[in-house]
Amino acid sequence: MIIPFNKYQGTGNDFIIIDNRKGIFNAADHGLINRLCNRRFGIGADGLMLISSNSQHDYEMKYFNSDGFEGSMCGNGGRCSAGFAIRNGIAGEKLSFRAVDGIHHALAEKNIIRLSMNDVNDPQLVNGSYFLNTGSPHYVIFRDNIEDIDVNEEGRKIRWSPEFAPGGTNVNFIELQGDGIYVRTFERGVEEETLSCGTGVTASAIVSVLSGHFDTNIIPVKTKGGDLSVSFKISGNNISDIWLSGPATFVFEGEVDV
Repeated sequence: MIIPFNKYQGTGNDFIIIDNRKGIFNAADHGLINRLCNRRFGIGADGLMLISSNSQHDYEMKYFNSDGFEGSMCGNGGRCSAGFAIRNGIAGEKLSFRAVDGIHHALAEKNIIRLSMNDVNDPQLVNGSYFLNTGSPHYVIFRDNIEDIDVNEEGRKIRWSPEFAPGGTNVNFIELQGDGIYVRTFERGVEEETLSCGTGVTASAIVSVLSGHFDTNIIPVKTKGGDLSVSFKISGNNISDIWLSGPATFVFEGEVDV
């Protein structure tokens, strides 16, 4: 079967996106998803998204990590799905969609897509660093000179720590830089460092304020793949009105024989 696809990237976090409104793709074929995401034997991506119909919203997004299995919410993936939907006439520049963690809204403003993220409740301190869920679980560690860190080695150890069993966690190393932060993330499901992680950037920005390093509600974030920003409101242990903003870029389109 020949299946058309688009390739998108959001600050280097790259995705295969397939219009599955007619049910042409078998979401249960984990081996196929893994092969398509393989950078040597497939198209190559951090993850794959299926766009399906939804009666109450513009579409439904189902996200799969590169290991072939459905993942939790992907922030950069959500922004790229919005770019795909706009480009392919599925939605307008103000849209809403359903994801695994609920409803998200997106706004396209020139080359930037702003994505609403779900509220964060009761972030925890685990071994002196924050653990919180921004649609995906994230552990956030402050470090200096994070460019020198072996993120794959250090992140993998923490990802499987007993404190986060059984599902494990994503791991973010963040460094304060001027009025913002620099973030590097080890992503579960991909099982290595990615150039950017939207839910990880969101978690890291929130933690940078919770820990007292900034007193603003808009945090500029640098990743290895580019620049993002996160805005939010904090009231006690509740973080609301969270928006992740950055580019979502069409790379190419093609067809694959599955």
